[in-house]
Amino acid sequence: MSRVWKWNRPVTVREVLEDLQKERSIAYTTVMTVLDNLHQKGWVRREAEGRAYRYEAVSTRAAYAAALMNDAWSQSDNPAAALVAFFGMMSEEQRETLRDAVRIAQGPETQKPTGPSELAVPAEGRERPERAEPPENPASAQEPGGR
Repeated sequence: MSRVWKWNRPVTVREVLEDLQKERSIAYTTVMTVLDNLHQKGWVRREAEGRAYRYEAVSTRAAYAAALMNDAWSQSDNPAAALVAFFGMMSEEQRETLRDAVRIAQGPETQKPTGPSELAVPAEGRERPERAEPPENPASAQEPGGR
């Protein structure tokens, strides 16, 4: 799949073979079998071109990675614990990327979170008191006698 994504266009077995042979020795039939297997699994589509096929990725690398993560997460008997463990493996840079991705996924009306507990709470879900006047002094709100 990496080679098909790298080319970013429909490719032939011969093109993939020649690209791979720059790094290692590999047989034409091996590349053909792998591309056929990817087609059988639905990861690539193919169109006949003469006596050969041109293969093209069905989804992007990012969509494929997301599907793998979703599949792994959904198979967990404790998805929350799996996420916590996964987040614990991340670098600070990766966690910041995750925060950015969550903000993007939530949409344009989402405010930037101010703390970790607000990471996944959309702006419209947060309560914001609307006051025209400054807050009341708690001491003046008590009943006579200090209650």
